[in-house]
Amino acid sequence: MYDLMLISDQYCVCVQDPRLHKEDMWHTYVDYEICLHTNSMCFRKKSSSVRRRYSEFVWLRQCLERNALIMELPKLPPWNPFFNLSNAHHVVQRMKGLKEFLENVLHTPLLLSDSRLHLFLQSELNTKKIEKCALGKTRYTVAEAIQRSHSSYISRLEDKESCDSDYESSSSSGYGVSLETPAQDNSVSFFPGADGHLELCSCLSESIQPPTPELYDDSPSSL
Repeated sequence: MYDLMLISDQYCVCVQDPRLHKEDMWHTYVDYEICLHTNSMCFRKKSSSVRRRYSEFVWLRQCLERNALIMELPKLPPWNPFFNLSNAHHVVQRMKGLKEFLENVLHTPLLLSDSRLHLFLQSELNTKKIEKCALGKTRYTVAEAIQRSHSSYISRLEDKESCDSDYESSSSSGYGVSLETPAQDNSVSFFPGADGHLELCSCLSESIQPPTPELYDDSPSSL
C-alpha cells in the first residue's frame, strides 16, 4: 500500500486516496483521505480517518491564522489556476503539500489548542458545523463529535435539531416537517489499488513512484 506518511515521536499522518466527486454537470472536485495515528495527549482519538478537500484546508488555515496572532503559519500548496484533475503529477504534488502543511501544524504546540483543528482531523463535520460546534452552538460537544464521529449519535442529534427548526419555521403555515433525500456518493477513484482505493503516494520505505500515465487517459478534464 502506498501513502504519503509522516512519522514523529507523537504523530503519523497520511494523505492518500484522492477521489473525484461530481457536484453537477459543471463542477467537480477532489477530496483526500487524512489518516492520523498519534499517542499525543492533545488528541482524544489515537487513530482517525476523515476526508477533506483543498478548500477545507484553506478554511482551516484561515481559522488558525486568526488565533495565531503574529506567528507565521505553515503554508498550503498554492492554488493553481491550471490544476488538472486528470494530471497525476498535479494531484500528487498537492497531496505532498497538504501532508507537509499538516506536518508543520502538528509540530506547532500553540495551534494544537484550537478545537477546530481537532474537529477537522477527527470528525466528519463540514466546516460550517465545525465552526458552530467550536462555538458551542450545537447539541453535541467537541468531544462527542470526535468520539462518536462514525456512529449515528451525531446524525440523530442533527436530525432532531433540523426537525425542531423545520417545525418552528412551518408551524405558522401548517406544513409538516420536510424530508431531504440522502445524498448519493458519486465519488470516483483515480485508479484502484489492491484494496480498491486510489493511492498516489509511497510509504517511508519506498520512494515515490509516478502512476502509470495511461491509467489517466479517461480521467475528467480540469476544473
